[in-house]
Amino acid sequence: MNILFVVSQQQDWPFDIPGISAITAHSYLTDPAYGDLTCTKVFNLCRNYRYQNYGYYVSLLAEARGHQPLPDVEAIRSLQAADLLQQAQSRLENLIQCALFEAERTELELDIYFGREPTGRHEYLCAELFRMLRAPVLHARFERGEGGWKLTRVQTGNVSDIEEAHHAFFTDAIAAYLREAKIRINRPREDQPTLAILHDPQRAETPSNAQALQKFVEAATLLDMRAELITPREAKRLPQFDALFLRATTNVNHYTYQLSRQAAAAGMVVIDDPDSILRCTNKIYLAELLARNHVPVPKSLVVHKGNVDQIVPTLGLPCILKLPDGAFSIGVEKIHSEAQLQERAQALLKESELILAQQYLPTEFDWRIGVLDKRPLFVCKYYMAPGHWQIIKHDRHQVSEGRTEALALREVPDEVIEIAVRAANLIGDGFYGVDMKQVGGQYYIIEINDNPNVDAGNEDGVLGDALYREVMGVFRKRIDALKRNTSL
Repeated sequence: MNILFVVSQQQDWPFDIPGISAITAHSYLTDPAYGDLTCTKVFNLCRNYRYQNYGYYVSLLAEARGHQPLPDVEAIRSLQAADLLQQAQSRLENLIQCALFEAERTELELDIYFGREPTGRHEYLCAELFRMLRAPVLHARFERGEGGWKLTRVQTGNVSDIEEAHHAFFTDAIAAYLREAKIRINRPREDQPTLAILHDPQRAETPSNAQALQKFVEAATLLDMRAELITPREAKRLPQFDALFLRATTNVNHYTYQLSRQAAAAGMVVIDDPDSILRCTNKIYLAELLARNHVPVPKSLVVHKGNVDQIVPTLGLPCILKLPDGAFSIGVEKIHSEAQLQERAQALLKESELILAQQYLPTEFDWRIGVLDKRPLFVCKYYMAPGHWQIIKHDRHQVSEGRTEALALREVPDEVIEIAVRAANLIGDGFYGVDMKQVGGQYYIIEINDNPNVDAGNEDGVLGDALYREVMGVFRKRIDALKRNTSL
């Protein structure tokens, strides 16, 4: 197996470990040779993992390349959660008190390398912190008060700051980690199938209108499940349910992603699961994933500050610039001139260190293929908004959309269905909306959306109420399977 340690700067890596290479984040992200590697494990030791910084993109693209990053993107998001200390304290309370019971000082700092610390005095505590947070280098601080020991700080470490006395221990910890196996235990659930459908009535742009939400509830009842509509304010009730269905617009920096993570960690059936949200909401990840798996996409270029001048020679004009996490046609710009390109590219690169540029493909409509549980569910044509080049037009005071036309699967070219399902299955087995453009007889994936629209009167135009029963049927099947597995 290829083992890559990725660091911010080459001088950050002072170690000489046979069979292990250290490369910079810039090289890993921009050199095509690393994208072509197979059987690879990536250890991300960048100086920080801030959202859309190089450290973040190393793990994101490593996932797209099948390079098994540590930490993965979900772990990175966990490390940045506002309630991280509270969650860790609650989860490890008994272990913290037991492990530090005989400590003579009132404060303690631990340097944790792959779940181990050099003194060996607190190996179980360090192993659990690592298992929970999944970062190669962690620094944790504990303080003792009247109520016992508290975790007061935990943060990822910079590999370049590992003191020389710990270098040998660090390399030993790497070797030990490579021999480890991980075990995941699911907790048992209630016997009665129950489903929470999360929606946000305060938002104008939502994945399902009120009539569609009610049809999901009715379909669940027909399948002998109890479904309940809940709002973000009621999210604390999630542990009462067997499953969570997100019908609120998702984003990584958003409560929807946090709730999806919490539900998945609690052993619930979740659509869309946190992995799908992470993957679908970042267009850089999708571009890498689709290209590596030979799925047809418009000519594309991942743009950073060093290659803006390559956009026009590669794609021509007009072209499209996209923020990685734009949604509902926001963060997507059509570029007509080189002057506009320079201005908008520099502006977007202030928000994200990587953006996506794509060839402009003018079409009358976009195909939307709904894929659920690795099978096609519905197909629509989304027509462009009147007088606009996108299906949604955002004016200063209003939003307008093109019309939606639902089609039966038999009315759609086989190649459209085949490409869409193949692309969606690269993400997972959740519920996805695959957007495609057709130019002549050629089809191109534009993006894969988690949490796709299902509005009464639009996407259900062919299947009617059967569409809602199909979605609820997947939940019922997965809840039943989960209960069988946890009862063994």
